[in-house]
Amino acid sequence: MQSRGSNARFSGMGVRSPISSLMLAMFATMASFYVAGRLWQDAQNRVYLTKELDRITGQGHNAISVADTLKIIECREQRKKLSALEMELATARQEGFVSKQSSDMKKKTPEKGPSIVIGIFTSFGRKNDRDAIRKAWMSTGAALKRMEEEKGIVARFVIGRSANRGDSLDRSIDSENSQTNDFLILENHVEAPEELPKKTKLFFAHAADSWTADFYAKVNDNVFVNLDSLGNSLASYSSVPRVYIGCMKSGEVFSEQGHKWYEPDWWKFGDGKTYFRHASTELFVISQAMARYISINRSLLRTYAHDDVSVGSWFIGADVKHVDDRKFCCSSWSSGAICSGV
Repeated sequence: MQSRGSNARFSGMGVRSPISSLMLAMFATMASFYVAGRLWQDAQNRVYLTKELDRITGQGHNAISVADTLKIIECREQRKKLSALEMELATARQEGFVSKQSSDMKKKTPEKGPSIVIGIFTSFGRKNDRDAIRKAWMSTGAALKRMEEEKGIVARFVIGRSANRGDSLDRSIDSENSQTNDFLILENHVEAPEELPKKTKLFFAHAADSWTADFYAKVNDNVFVNLDSLGNSLASYSSVPRVYIGCMKSGEVFSEQGHKWYEPDWWKFGDGKTYFRHASTELFVISQAMARYISINRSLLRTYAHDDVSVGSWFIGADVKHVDDRKFCCSSWSSGAICSGV
């Protein structure tokens, strides 16, 4: 009996064995088809990607290096940025924005800029000094307009705003300007003696942005200027691209607080406590390139306690021709002087 049971079990196993083998074979066949299909799909993907990279890079069947791949990625990023900028520009144009370049291109004949822009530094309560300058050398009304058109000389009184914005001081200047139209009002500057260096920087920046002139001059409102002599003197420097002209001087740096000429940054000027050479604040001239230099770097240029020293510091490390012209010494009353102080 035991022998027959054993034989029966062996017999059952023998019957099921062909079926298991058949299922195993079918499974293996299906797995083979699946693997082959995946391999074929991967191969097709590689072929497609290779063709796309060949098309973008134009390198045919040459191998693409890592550097080339990075360049492709960078180009795609740049295209995205360019597309975004084009969309922003289109939106700006719809809102009425017109670039300065586009506006200039619409002009049939470009207008010639002035030969010099003169900023006459003034302050509140000095109307008598301004009137004296208008009568002496600046002119007013139609005569001022002719001076600009015929001689190429633009002259403006430069002033900031009151600390109490809109008070009687501001209203007085606005009223005077409505009659004379000869002010350059620095809207974002507070008029104060200690802010004079910043006022000087803002003037040159604003003037360079508003007029494309050969030269830009700064003069005090108690100085009379001979415009013909000034023009003749500057003509000899028209071919010098970067020039700084004035009555050059130096002087002691005072480190004692409370002194009239106290310099908070006195320690920067060395053990000798002497300023570098710079033009007197009464009258000095800079060329167009230097005015543009101030305009572009206005946020970086350091100001010191005095405006003349501040201007000199901006040019001390630049490739600028310093011209010490004694005719610009307004207080010396020298022969042939361009200016005279009162």
